[in-house]
Amino acid sequence: MCGIVGIIGTAPVAPRLVDALKRLEYRGYDSAGVATLEGGNIARRRAEGKLGNLAQKLSFEPLEGRIGIGHTRWATHGAPTEANAHPHATERVAVVHNGIIENFRELLADLARDGYLPKTQTDTESVALWVSRELDRGLDPEMAVGRTLRVLRGAFALAFLFKGEDTMLIAARRGAPLAIGYGDTEMYLGSDAMALAPFTSRLSYLQDGDWAVLTPRGVTIRDGQDGIVQREQQVSAASALMVDKGNHRHFMAKEIYEQPETISHTLSHYLDMGAERVALRETLPFDFARLSRLTMSACGTAYFAGSIAKYWFEKLARLPVDIDVASEFRYREPPLQADGLSLFISQSGETADTLAALRYCAGQGQHVASLVNVRESTIARESQVVFPTLCGPEIGVASTKALTAQLSALASLALAAGVARGAIGPEAEAELVRALISLPSAVSKALKSEGQIVEIAKSLSKAKDVLYLGRGPMYPVAMEGALKLKEISYIHAEGYAAGELKHGPIALVDESMPVIVVAPSDPLMEKTLSNMQEVAARGGRIILITDEDGAAQAGHGIADIILIPKVSSFVAPILATIPVQLLAYHTAVFMGTDVDQPRNLAKSVTVE
Repeated sequence: MCGIVGIIGTAPVAPRLVDALKRLEYRGYDSAGVATLEGGNIARRRAEGKLGNLAQKLSFEPLEGRIGIGHTRWATHGAPTEANAHPHATERVAVVHNGIIENFRELLADLARDGYLPKTQTDTESVALWVSRELDRGLDPEMAVGRTLRVLRGAFALAFLFKGEDTMLIAARRGAPLAIGYGDTEMYLGSDAMALAPFTSRLSYLQDGDWAVLTPRGVTIRDGQDGIVQREQQVSAASALMVDKGNHRHFMAKEIYEQPETISHTLSHYLDMGAERVALRETLPFDFARLSRLTMSACGTAYFAGSIAKYWFEKLARLPVDIDVASEFRYREPPLQADGLSLFISQSGETADTLAALRYCAGQGQHVASLVNVRESTIARESQVVFPTLCGPEIGVASTKALTAQLSALASLALAAGVARGAIGPEAEAELVRALISLPSAVSKALKSEGQIVEIAKSLSKAKDVLYLGRGPMYPVAMEGALKLKEISYIHAEGYAAGELKHGPIALVDESMPVIVVAPSDPLMEKTLSNMQEVAARGGRIILITDEDGAAQAGHGIADIILIPKVSSFVAPILATIPVQLLAYHTAVFMGTDVDQPRNLAKSVTVE
């Protein structure tokens, strides 16, 4: 969730770059910087901490360049120091970056053979060095960036400023959003419309895989195959005080597509990606190694996040877990063991039932922790330790990016618990951290199945009832898929453990019943496929969510297969939420319901 801005101007741009970055502060950051061209050469000003520190530095050392880029950084690779702050630069190019370059180690190893050595701990510097090498080999900036993009792996947004090129910026998007702003004599670049609101209301949004060359005369946009494309200009209603839908029809769609970025942002808080280890920033009032039990409580989608996390904590950390719906837990008054941790999950941090459950546990002498998206909330204030989700404002009532941020944080916490309890060794820790680091890119790829999902949703919108099936951690994913469909399309749907199918729900299956099976290839898939064939034998319409390996094993009788990338079984439950979100969203669109504000529902439930 770092912030990117760029301006090709007619007057000094540094003050406006800082002002634009201020409108991106809600995205979170721990350092900031700008770069402009001074006499054709790249000049930078960077600072740790808040933008006031950068503004103060600029007051003492002003920049006069009329073209520049700016950035607010949330540290992923490398500590939040001035040296690691963006823009990163060589003599020939400066770059700002939002996201993760997964293969930066491979790139740096290749660069080192030619004498291009990093000066920071960041993954971003590998991009600046690679482009510099291409420039040194005689390529122009456009060709140098084009070649560089072909070797990068990950989910990211990038903006480039070049020595001697005072009328050109280059930008690229793969996963993280970027908007192009059009002025009368100037051009702009920003992570979202809010950053550019004071400058222009005429915007176009880069699509995934696009890269663009900006000049004062306009912009040339190329797609992922380097073909020149047109992206529609639109008039944005964004202001500095409002969140904009971008080029999406609904906030829910925008928030679904923000997930590569928000997952990356959340993971960066819990992982040392450069060292490939978990690294909690919070000071814990308890020791994971001494805990006797973990009790989790939440409502709605947050409850399903906790239900998935139960599998992680018990498998990775060998820590017994109870998970309860908060509205039941608060009145059950369960006995709680000494040396136990109670963890409360809430997007808003104001959920009344969850808050009541927290107060009960605090009264029982439990360690109390919360996982929230609003650090100033009541649940956060009444917790001993707060684990943030860092996904930014979520406007749509049906939770999407808040869920995957919760899951990303919970997976990291389970990993930290496993390490602390001696259940995970250094090699396994590094492997699991790599799986988490690869997740934003996998989510970006999963979103590319939207076109197929739209067609499936068209027929799903005609159903009266839908079953979702999953096994192991995919069982809560199935329940979450059913909840999403219910709350925004108003179609009755239920999520079941696949093994429970023949204990009752199979009686509902007939030719009119869509059955959505969430089954990526994992050790439980064979059992799930057996249950799926029981549905096929009774004429149920099966929609299978799996990866290529799973599709190869699936057999016959399947109406549709939605493919997701093959990932570690550790992170597969997070990835599997993406197609169920898209299915619910597009079904609701076909139904004509109010997607962002479904009937009878509120974003934050502050009463019983």
